[in-house]
Amino acid sequence: MTLENVSKSHIIYPRRPIGMLTIFRLGLFNLGLGLMAVLTLAVLNRVMISELGIPATITGGILATSLFVSPARVWFGQLSDSKPILGKHRTNYVRLGTVILGLAVFLAVQIVWQLGAVVEANGGWQWNSQTIGWSALLSLIMAIYGLGVSCSSTPFTALLVDITEESRRSKLIAIVWSMLMVGIVIGGVTGSIVFKKIEAAGVAAGNIPLEILQPPINSVFSFVPFLVLALALIATWGIEKKYSRFSSSIQSDRDDSISLSRALRILTTSRQTGIFFAFLSLLTIGLFMQEAVLEPYGGEVFGMSIGETTKLNSFWGMGILLGYSVTGFLIIPALGKKLTTKIGCILVALSFSLIITAGFTQQPKMLQLAVLLFGITAGITTVGGISLMLDLTAAKTAGTFIGAWGLAQAMSRGLATFIGGVILDIGKGIFDVPLISYSLVFAIQAVVMVLAIVILERVNVQEFKDNTSKALSTVMEGDLDG
Repeated sequence: MTLENVSKSHIIYPRRPIGMLTIFRLGLFNLGLGLMAVLTLAVLNRVMISELGIPATITGGILATSLFVSPARVWFGQLSDSKPILGKHRTNYVRLGTVILGLAVFLAVQIVWQLGAVVEANGGWQWNSQTIGWSALLSLIMAIYGLGVSCSSTPFTALLVDITEESRRSKLIAIVWSMLMVGIVIGGVTGSIVFKKIEAAGVAAGNIPLEILQPPINSVFSFVPFLVLALALIATWGIEKKYSRFSSSIQSDRDDSISLSRALRILTTSRQTGIFFAFLSLLTIGLFMQEAVLEPYGGEVFGMSIGETTKLNSFWGMGILLGYSVTGFLIIPALGKKLTTKIGCILVALSFSLIITAGFTQQPKMLQLAVLLFGITAGITTVGGISLMLDLTAAKTAGTFIGAWGLAQAMSRGLATFIGGVILDIGKGIFDVPLISYSLVFAIQAVVMVLAIVILERVNVQEFKDNTSKALSTVMEGDLDG
């Protein structure tokens, strides 16, 4: 390879602009991921804890293994940069990952039944060789599920970089990520229908025999993976060939030019990479510390029922969708990505103060309004942050960069959920009033968002592009000299 080849590899060949129908078609993949998220985080979580009597700590630890494998996102991203599958750098990784996660989630529920049968036979949870064995196997399957998510979602996001110009990405992101929320909503409705069928059998929740619980759950976990695969096929069909900004000859040049070690050297050369990684981590922690706290807050402070606290997710989801739409089509075109993200962070911090204030009124309607506003501001911040993320991604190593950003988000989200619970427990140990304990969590989230703004001020997209371009040439020159 020569430096002339390297410079040519940056040539962007004109392609036809992506139409709205195609953007919505791309969003079908995220819709499928939303469905899967509900199956794993909502249905499995509920069944294991409430119906099978598996301790929440065990359940949470098992389900969290899908996040512990998130460092693989960098590897899968780099593979999609350098090792095409059947001539496609992104598409077939997306499809392969979807097959893996579908098989894993089906196997997971079968193992859950085996673990539940052991718990039932023991008359409750007991540590023994059987519970340890089935729990370990279930953890392994959930780790494979996480690898499937990494294998599919990272190349998919890299594909979005390949097929769009910077000026058009905000609208695409707004629609594609809105479809993720639509998938979560559809999954939630599906889950509620399943449990209504169980309740129609006249069995009280929390005391459902396995023979009644298994058939409706199995039917969902058998059908949805096929549906998600179909959505992935429809979403990606012909996209890479038709819209990718790189010709097949240049794509083949990637195979020789970017190894994992080279990609990591490019990734770590620019200080902007570390700055944005820190910002993305703080942003994610600030947004998701409330994930395991908000519903108990509604129950303990507002006296809301389980059904009422569950509806808080609907208010949050509606706010997210509204925030996504307004930001992608109106706010970013008017204000720019960085300023939009900064304003979003400020508004998120203010929304946490509203959630705290609602606690002093103890009016559920006030909490619902505050959660709706939190959803809107989170939507603004998310679209702004993701738009910046795609700009801070070198096209030639897009998969590797997307993998790094995905790693920051996944690890930070898991850490945020854990930290939120720890802070709540510390607050309850110090204060006798539940409102103050919960308010401590929300107040710290607001502080974290302010810290994220401080880091955001140092993010410079142009500096990133200049440094990465120089790093790419330096790495190639070094390899030629060596």
